[in-house]
Amino acid sequence: MARQFATGGICQVPIARVLMRTSRALALASATLCATPVFGQPAAAPPPASSDRYRDGIVIWETPADAEVPFLLNFNINTQLRYLNTQSSEEEFTDHLGVVRDVHTRNDITVNRAMFILGGYIFDRRLRYSFTVWTSAGAASIVVASNIGWRFNQAFAVTAGYTGVPGSRSLVNTFPFFAAIDRSMADNFFRPGFTQGLWVNGEPVKGLNYLAFVGNGLNTLNISAAKIDTHLLFSGSVWWEPLGPYGEPGKSRNMYDDYFASDKPRTRIGTAYTRSREDRFSNLDQSSPENTSLYNSDGVLTFSTGAFAPGVTVDIATYRMWAVDGGLKWNGLAINGQYFVRWLNDFEADGPLPLASTTDHGFELTAGQFVIPRSLVLYGRGSKVFGEFGDSHEYGGGAKWYFLRTERLWLNAELIRVHRAPYSGAFTPYTAGMTGWVPMVQTVLAF
Repeated sequence: MARQFATGGICQVPIARVLMRTSRALALASATLCATPVFGQPAAAPPPASSDRYRDGIVIWETPADAEVPFLLNFNINTQLRYLNTQSSEEEFTDHLGVVRDVHTRNDITVNRAMFILGGYIFDRRLRYSFTVWTSAGAASIVVASNIGWRFNQAFAVTAGYTGVPGSRSLVNTFPFFAAIDRSMADNFFRPGFTQGLWVNGEPVKGLNYLAFVGNGLNTLNISAAKIDTHLLFSGSVWWEPLGPYGEPGKSRNMYDDYFASDKPRTRIGTAYTRSREDRFSNLDQSSPENTSLYNSDGVLTFSTGAFAPGVTVDIATYRMWAVDGGLKWNGLAINGQYFVRWLNDFEADGPLPLASTTDHGFELTAGQFVIPRSLVLYGRGSKVFGEFGDSHEYGGGAKWYFLRTERLWLNAELIRVHRAPYSGAFTPYTAGMTGWVPMVQTVLAF
């Protein structure tokens, strides 16, 4: 009705309808004025300005467009329920120094990740905020994260708080819309993690996006500020979508599947670079470091005692990683790949080391095709690490079933073969040194 007033269309509105709406408005105003709120409890809130309660999340509250204090509160949930079995793996592996180490096998059902996010704007539509609670039963971890940002325009926004370091495509607004059950083995080995920092991002030219980030380190989610060193991390990502938007609307804008199939091909080309001077975060006389973000290619933590030489512990190292990715979507087909190169050097250790640097490189590749549009996709995937201290690889495939007509809910069944995993992650399928078949079943709700 307000739109009709603004366009001079009031005469087109039936008088009976105007009187009915006026009557309702008066009744609502009377009830609001006469109601006496109970002490300690909030008064009943009026309905949101829009009747559309789902817009990339649940709209808990939104003020009208002409409100003196603009406010939007959105609610999102991501939940992963996963069955994982790695019992076919060998129970031991040998690192490059000949040390025999145990392989931790699993056979469990977990709430692998669960998070809820409250976000929106307040006081000004350019002032953005978010509040996230992230949990992983597999990692027995809980993280509370917040962000505050200012969106100047489409080309430039500034935000500070917790986020993923944008050194890999999978850390730039893609979670949990992966092609397979989780990130690949190679991606988990090479990529950075999550930390606090400040970033700028935008789309200055249609199809060209960027994100530049400065933060505390590769992964500081469970590290206290008293232990974080004074070296800052620098990371940036640029990607180009020359044939139109590669991603999808809203929260799933960077999903790997071609759920919203089109007969027009869409492509993506991206690259990222990250540099960080990493600290062990622990005393040198402790064999297990608190910084677990870096592994050598033989599956041994970089900062653990004996990782490079018997009895020697590296305390500080410089991490540099470059990645380039590309993708194609067309008529339900999606092909995505990424190549990584990682350098570790400038070591500071408590004893002599046999080398001054290490270089590891590798790739990941996934391909999926919807055999039933917006319902069933079959996919294959693989990744490989060419490492300083040994090579690793994986291959496999699965099926993803979107059993409701939405891209926000699906069920995966997957089987992969892993050979000498170079990485361990409690909320990933991988354990260092693992070799064997890995069956998994997972359901995801992400609204």
